[in-house]
Amino acid sequence: MSERHDNTQRVIEITENDLPLHCPMPQQTDWSAHPRVYLPIEARGDALCPYCGTLYRLKGKPSGSHH
Repeated sequence: MSERHDNTQRVIEITENDLPLHCPMPQQTDWSAHPRVYLPIEARGDALCPYCGTLYRLKGKPSGSHH
């Protein structure tokens, strides 16, 4: 069973396993709080959701094998 997190956390660290990144993420309690939007995080290492303002930070560097 996966752990669910409230959407009140405004900075979320993700790993390469979470790519491609979209917000909201399935483990968030309000996973349907706004339309799913895919966020380009690979180039800069961080991405901001235009709907809820959550900042995602990528831990480590992507290897390019997440297709």
